[in-house]
Amino acid sequence: MTAAATPAVPRLALVGVFGGLFAGYLGLTAVIPVLPGFLRAQHGAGDLVIGVVVTVTAVTALLTRPVAGALADRHGHRTVMLAGAVVLAAGGLLYFLPLAVPVLVAVRLLLGVGEAALFTAGAAWTVALAPHHRRGQLIGLYGMSMWGGISAGTFLGAALQQISYAAVWALAAAAPLLAAALIAMVPAPTRAPAKGGGGLLLRPALLPGTALALGAAGYAGLAAFVVLHLDARGIGSGVVVLSCFSAVYALTRLVIGHLPDKLGPRRVAAWSAAGEAVGLVIIAFAPNLPVAVLGGVVTGAGFSLLHPSMALVVMNRAEPARQGAAIGAYTSFWDLGLAVSGPVTGLVAASLSYPSVFGVGAACAVAAAVLSLWITRPAAGRPAASGIEATEARAA
Repeated sequence: MTAAATPAVPRLALVGVFGGLFAGYLGLTAVIPVLPGFLRAQHGAGDLVIGVVVTVTAVTALLTRPVAGALADRHGHRTVMLAGAVVLAAGGLLYFLPLAVPVLVAVRLLLGVGEAALFTAGAAWTVALAPHHRRGQLIGLYGMSMWGGISAGTFLGAALQQISYAAVWALAAAAPLLAAALIAMVPAPTRAPAKGGGGLLLRPALLPGTALALGAAGYAGLAAFVVLHLDARGIGSGVVVLSCFSAVYALTRLVIGHLPDKLGPRRVAAWSAAGEAVGLVIIAFAPNLPVAVLGGVVTGAGFSLLHPSMALVVMNRAEPARQGAAIGAYTSFWDLGLAVSGPVTGLVAASLSYPSVFGVGAACAVAAAVLSLWITRPAAGRPAASGIEATEARAA
């Protein structure tokens, strides 16, 4: 295809979608650094109750992402993404009420539904808007919008807490309303009629989602134990490693986020997972801080492209009318991977050692790489792929 015939990226539409996702997550996460102190001061809550209230949104997000994707296929991406933003805004307003802890848990569960609708519908919409040769790159940038909202939300929430809890609640309601306004400005996309339903085990999402869940194990171990691991080795400064990981994670998507589109998503996913494994092994045996930082850099560079690569595999395999359900099912595996690997890595750390945590994460990343290579081969009886998929299949 010539440069003149290459479809243009719909920048204004993507600004609305990406901006809506950023603002929605900004409001959702502004309360995270505030809730523990609020619950202890206002309700005398213990650690268990605080943990439940803060993390319970993941339960409904995990369960409803495939449903949200199927609804987006049936009723339109903009409709479902807009509904998610409105639910988040309503949840923010409910913080102003003098809620008992059980009701606050119910509010947090509701916010999980809103988060699932906002993210899943927006992801499918991004794929629908993106030119075919830029889909993987834009999926990666969409994810960066989410992480940007999370970072800004937690920072602003902690800053506004110095003023009052009401200021935090106001941000939690106002930011999703801004998200709704940005989403509403984007024209509704045309869509094919939906066929069938969603579900966590929707076939196009099963193997890529499993690879994503395996990759999440390494991230969970890194986030939870790198500080303790380096302290135990007398190195310290684990926060520096985490910061380098995050910076390289974002930079990789900005600089080489086009590679899944150019080289093929399965191949890039395998390289990415292998890079994550190498980085985790470096951290496990790091004798000093520079080597540990190198491990964080390698892990961040590898892990960064695993999600967009596998998401592109899902999109390539799903019928156009069911891509929302497919991406919803796929992203549920991220929640599932964290839910399983969090307790598992905790048990490994308690029963074995901190380096073993990173060894387990590396083994899971290797398994993700092998799985990525294995699914390069079309299933028996599947029609021949086209474009990048066909190139990858021939190379395999």
